[in-house]
Amino acid sequence: MAKGIVKFCYKKVIDKGSQGSWDKLVFDDTWLEFSMQSQFFNKDGKYETYKDIVKNIPGAEKLNYLVSTAAINYIRQLNNLVPDVFNSLHELCLPFENFRFEILQSHVSHKQDHQVVIYFYSEPVLWIDTIYNQLLIATGQPLENALEKDDIKTDLISLMPDLSISSFKSI
Repeated sequence: MAKGIVKFCYKKVIDKGSQGSWDKLVFDDTWLEFSMQSQFFNKDGKYETYKDIVKNIPGAEKLNYLVSTAAINYIRQLNNLVPDVFNSLHELCLPFENFRFEILQSHVSHKQDHQVVIYFYSEPVLWIDTIYNQLLIATGQPLENALEKDDIKTDLISLMPDLSISSFKSI
């Protein structure tokens, strides 16, 4: 018997220490976008950090949205699959339906201080069982009807840091 329908949230932090090529491209382009967009709010160059700009300039919290535009095409390259969440066959398997982008910190002239986070929110997923530290899940089919089928496609994903269940619905 399945445990329920869940949605996952995966938190991906991207900063100077990020190793993957996708991560590095997002890091470079979002910092460049931040350095350009912050000039609009900080015309006199009085503030150097993201936190100071947002704290002192009304409307500067829009920088999160404006800078996120630099990451959109990279996020599209993921083909709606949450990065870094693999099944037991080392395949990406968790579809996401939306995301949220935030600047954690940044500096207008020190790229190494730039840090962003992207929260990926999964589509509803059927949580079938827990096996040790792994979750047996099914995605893609109408979830309420999945248990009526004789055979459904499943994935086994590991519990890991920065992956959490963001909602649960009993079935």
